This record gives sequence, structure tokens and C-alpha cells, in this order.
Amino acid sequence: MTTLAAPLDVRLMNLTATLLFTGCALFALAGGAWWALRHPAFAIARIVVQGELAHNNAVTLRANVAPRLSGTFFTLDLALARSAFEAVPWVRRAMVRREFPNRLRVELQEHQAVAYWGAEGDSSLLNSFGEVFEANVGDVEQDVLPRLSGPSGQGAAVLAMYQTLQPLFEAADLSLEQLDLSGQGSWRAQLDTGAVLELGRGSAAEVQARVQRLLKTVTQVAGRYGRTPQAVETADLRHADGYALRLRGVTTQTTEPRKK
Repeated sequence: MTTLAAPLDVRLMNLTATLLFTGCALFALAGGAWWALRHPAFAIARIVVQGELAHNNAVTLRANVAPRLSGTFFTLDLALARSAFEAVPWVRRAMVRREFPNRLRVELQEHQAVAYWGAEGDSSLLNSFGEVFEANVGDVEQDVLPRLSGPSGQGAAVLAMYQTLQPLFEAADLSLEQLDLSGQGSWRAQLDTGAVLELGRGSAAEVQARVQRLLKTVTQVAGRYGRTPQAVETADLRHADGYALRLRGVTTQTTEPRKK
């Protein structure tokens, strides 16, 4: 049995019909997708906020962020939405995900302020990760925070040194109120008594050893002059074999011989 090939014009008509049908189907799918992407039924209708929030609440967050969100459930840019939430004061990190058909779920992590950062009067804060952030310092809940400072990018290192030294001073009934790291790598501390301590350079272990040497002997040294450690004005711990000390109310005078 012999099968005859369809004439060329018939095959062209069949091919044309197939292409037209495929094109119409694709056009219909594209139209349906366009409709779905932009239909009001898929507009973001609800934002669910989760997380331990001390400085923000779900109502104000939605009011502040919602106007900055554009698109529907399908077209919303999640990266831009995350940036919008993270731009809110006190928000450290935001995780945003879609929930069909028209809801966003946002999990927030707030900064936990552990110190003021920078020179006296600066409004920057330092969080528990050693990250510098900007916020209204009037919203700080703690009554007293230390003031730490140092070169840009050194927040974590300064915080780590503070956490190393503060327990030593607490054990001596003192408190470390300020700690500064200079651009040359030298440490300076100020206590709640007003005493300024030059701690010098070096690793945390080296600086810790100098502070321990001071605290072990300062009571005895100050006692020789009828003073307590709270009378220390300045202490220079950068000496290899000891430290230099200045006490309030104690002066060293040189008496010149009288002329005959």
C-alpha cells in the first residue's frame, strides 16, 4: 500500500494553522497571567508582623512601610520590601515572605543597644553584635550605657574589650563608663569616679594583665597617702614595670633652696 504525501500547499496550510493556534494559546496564557498579576484580588491586603519588638509595633510598622510597597502578591519585590522594613529605626533585620493569596509575613529582629558609640553628644548606638546603628537615643530603655568609640569598623573589637575589662572593675566596686580605641591602637578608659586610665596597646590579654596589676595594688598604694582607689585621677599603665598614678588631693612639690 502506497501512502501519498500531501501536496505542498496543504502542508503549508496545516503548518500555518498550527502556528496560529499556538500563538493564540500563548497570547491567551500571557493575557491570563497579566490579569492574575495585576488583579485587585491579589493586592497585598494584610501584613503580619512577628518578632520581639520593644521599640516598634505592628500598627506603626504597617503604616510606615505599606505606602513604600508596590506591586501585588506576585509582582512585589521581596528584596525591596525587606529594605523598607530594615530602614525603620531600631530594626536590624527583616525576613519577608509571601502567603497566598494576598498576605505578607514579616519577622523582625530589633537592635539591642549595649553602648553609645562615638564622641560625647553623638547619637550613634552600638548593638550586641558590635554594629553601629542610628536611632533616637531617647528611646534607650537602660538608664546607663557605657560610651565606646574607635575607628570605623572596630565596634565589635571595642565591645569585646569592654566586656573583658568591665567585670574586673566591677569586682573592685568600680564601673567602666568609657572606653576608646585610638587610630594608633591605644586604649583609654574612664571610670565612674572620673579616673582616666591610659591602658596602652596590645592584645586583650595584655591589656587585661595591666588592669589586673593596677587593681591588685592600687588600694595599697593609695592607702599610703590616706586615699582610696576612688581618689585616682589618672593612671598610666603603659610602663613595663609598673604604672604612674595621680591621686586627688595629693601633690608632689619641689622646694627650691632659699637664697642666702
